[in-house]
Amino acid sequence: MNVANLQLEGLLMAVASINQVLVRKGVLSVEDIDIALRKAEAIETGEERSGGMSESSRDAVNFPIRLLELANQCQPETDMPSFSKLARMVGQMKEPYNDQR
Repeated sequence: MNVANLQLEGLLMAVASINQVLVRKGVLSVEDIDIALRKAEAIETGEERSGGMSESSRDAVNFPIRLLELANQCQPETDMPSFSKLARMVGQMKEPYNDQR
């Protein structure tokens, strides 16, 4: 596996863990984080950003956002699923983009 992929995997899990701490300490709510991630996904899937981008490129751009969205839905008191489990869940929840319906 490419070392950069492993570094991104670690970074995503670190951000997910930080998000859980922010929720547990009352700095942000699960809803606050969810809204921020949904805005990021909307920007990345918008026509201006993704126009002419292949489906696989759009999936690649949105993968980290979607993984963090799923991690955000985990209760802060419970153990977070592993990266591989979250990645599988991202693949299972994938929906077609607006221009693919």
